[in-house]
Amino acid sequence: MIEHIVVCRLLAGYSAEDYAAVIAGLEDLVGRLPGARRFTAGLNRDFERKSVGFDAGFAISFADERALDRYARHPEHQALGARLVALCEGGAAGIMVFDLDSKG
Repeated sequence: MIEHIVVCRLLAGYSAEDYAAVIAGLEDLVGRLPGARRFTAGLNRDFERKSVGFDAGFAISFADERALDRYARHPEHQALGARLVALCEGGAAGIMVFDLDSKG
């Protein structure tokens, strides 16, 4: 299983409505893709003060690398990703992605 984790450093004054629409679009897309198992998103609470500046993020569980690749290449994902980049400080530099190879 692959855990696709995305964290965002949102622009000061970003549009919460635009961000929510991107997240809703990603959740909808994940619900329709084979091999995509779970979508979760939220604001960063940073209780340990280890991720200062990263405001929000989401995670998607994929059955395998092929499922993640289908998601990454999907035109809806690419369009939503471009909208997310526009909401982040420094554009793509304001987004960090981890793809964890999980045994769970």
